[in-house]
Amino acid sequence: MKSDGLFGICDMRFSRVLAVCLAVAAMMFVGFAPAQAQAQSKPNPNQPRVYLLRGLANIFSLGMDDLAAKLRARGIEASVHSYVDLETLTRYAVEQASMGKRRPSPVIIIGHSLGADAAVTMGNRVTAAGVPVPLVVTFDPVTAMTASSKIGKVVNYYQAGGSGKAVSGPRVENIDLTGSGALSHFNIDKAAELHNKVIGMIQRPARQTRPRAVAATPTPKPVSAPADAAAVPAATPAATPADAAPAATPASVPASPAPAAATQSRAVAPISGTETASAPSAVPTAPAGTGTSN
Repeated sequence: MKSDGLFGICDMRFSRVLAVCLAVAAMMFVGFAPAQAQAQSKPNPNQPRVYLLRGLANIFSLGMDDLAAKLRARGIEASVHSYVDLETLTRYAVEQASMGKRRPSPVIIIGHSLGADAAVTMGNRVTAAGVPVPLVVTFDPVTAMTASSKIGKVVNYYQAGGSGKAVSGPRVENIDLTGSGALSHFNIDKAAELHNKVIGMIQRPARQTRPRAVAATPTPKPVSAPADAAAVPAATPAATPADAAPAATPASVPASPAPAAATQSRAVAPISGTETASAPSAVPTAPAGTGTSN
């Protein structure tokens, strides 16, 4: 009887300890799960927000919706709007990029047709407000636009033979797709190959290049010639005038025979020829195309 009572007390104590341990573990899990979920859902401040603008009547640029869905599937925040919302959307983009941040997050703008015109205008205004715009992509804009130099890069896919127009600006890349098969103004925004290129440009990490300090090259000091070296050439001609050799030769010495003079001239001729042949090889001449290849 006593043993049964002892075992019963032990079982009760073990059950209480086990219950307390389970309760503590549950509380720890409940407290850790929201923190982990919050850490995973916390947006990256360096992640760009992408705005896509449709064209006329908001129904002919459904390729923007397809591209936005592809971006969202890759974890990139993207939304589609009408080009008529340019004013409101510009203010909204600036506010969202700057809200609660020490530095505004980057904004990327993509548009088709009239939406492409609005994309360039929006990029100019957003950068003027101090928000970085690393990329603007336009599909067949219908107006000749000029992009601000503050925009990191503008890529314009257009067809010069149709209604598309080139974009002006110092950082603009115009890609003319006039001879690219079945593409037209009404389906250029839906081309899967162009979508892949745009996604690659957005996902490519931005390189923040800083100008590297170049070490100053010390300027060599001119070497002054010795004073006696400059005096030697002046003294040498004075010591040996042109008429010195004939004056020192005695009159009784017979003149050198003609064959000896002929032998000396043959010995000098090869030396003179050797010096002439080696002169061009001492100074190599650059090819004609080298100067213009750079």
